[in-house]
Amino acid sequence: MATSDADLRSLRIDRSSTPGGFPKKFRALRKIVVWLMVIAIIGAGLLLLKDYLNPGVEVQLATVSLTSPAQANAVLTASGYVVARRKAAVASKGTGTLVYLGVEEGDRVKKGQVIARLEDADVSASLQRAKENLRVAEADLKDAKQSLERSRILLKEGIIAQAEFDSAEARYQRVVASIDAAKFAVREAEVAVENTRIVAPFDGTVLKKNADVGEIVAPLAGAASSRAAVVTIADMNSLEVEADVSEANITRVTSDQSCEIRLDAYPEQSYRGTVSKIVPTADRAKATVLVKIRFENYDQRVLPEMGAKITFLAKRLGDDAATAKLLLTVPAAAVAERNGRQVVYQLKGDQAVEVPVTVGQRIGALIEIKNGVKEGDKVVGKVDEKLHAGAKVAVKNP
Repeated sequence: MATSDADLRSLRIDRSSTPGGFPKKFRALRKIVVWLMVIAIIGAGLLLLKDYLNPGVEVQLATVSLTSPAQANAVLTASGYVVARRKAAVASKGTGTLVYLGVEEGDRVKKGQVIARLEDADVSASLQRAKENLRVAEADLKDAKQSLERSRILLKEGIIAQAEFDSAEARYQRVVASIDAAKFAVREAEVAVENTRIVAPFDGTVLKKNADVGEIVAPLAGAASSRAAVVTIADMNSLEVEADVSEANITRVTSDQSCEIRLDAYPEQSYRGTVSKIVPTADRAKATVLVKIRFENYDQRVLPEMGAKITFLAKRLGDDAATAKLLLTVPAAAVAERNGRQVVYQLKGDQAVEVPVTVGQRIGALIEIKNGVKEGDKVVGKVDEKLHAGAKVAVKNP
């Protein structure tokens, strides 16, 4: 019996060394994991606190851009378009079918040159009839004049009565009047024929062809299928730039003020200009005043409706302004001296990267960059002593 009790006790589980039902080694492992988690949380909190307490140097970014040397004398810039002072949509005075069109876009025309012609069979027939009526009236005039002379002689001899002479004289006066009317009818028919000829009003260049052969042309284009203007021409020697200047800045613009003009199509080429007119009224909707700038010199690349940038200058441009090239520039405050060399700072992530550069001339608040960066790059716009290579930075909204 004692042996049986001993056997049963040997099968009993010893729980005295495992409170909670786990061995001691598992309890120790659990404590290690808990402490590691606590340490990780504390570390993350310290990093967040560090980032909160030190967000980095606040900076604003500037773009490396191309600038004209004339900006050093600039008092105002504006945008505008090239226009022609002399421009006309050439139309017909008469209505008819277009049977001839002798020009295309880009063709040069001379004043009085026939550009197009309308069908003229009806008006030509009217002209011929008017001429024949004039011929008949001239024949009647000869007969009436002879009759009047005979009547005058017979009246002196007492062969005819005064009433018969008066009748001959009245007939002569009627025929003279009919000749005058016939002459005016001929001139009227000639004008109608001339109205079928569309001619250039001045020397110029064809900008646009508005109608084609076979279309109906009418002075006012009343019908949906009819055309008014046949071609649009412009005098290419009368080009100028029209720019809208804000009312707040119009006091900076004066008559005969020197300007620099750069076309959007050819930004590397500048043209000298002069303010020719400040239109004496404002646009209420846009709060702007129209300013016209006359080219002092331009070439055949300048075309109507091209976009342009106008720089109004404090003093007149030099003779070499037209050949001056655009310069790569950044704000002067973006360049700093570090260890005896000129540098700018760019961003890589949230850190500042030092970029050595070679600087050139000052252009107002800008400075030329000869090498080190390229157009479109972003750099820190204003560098102070806090900023250095590797420094943490935060971009500030402008």
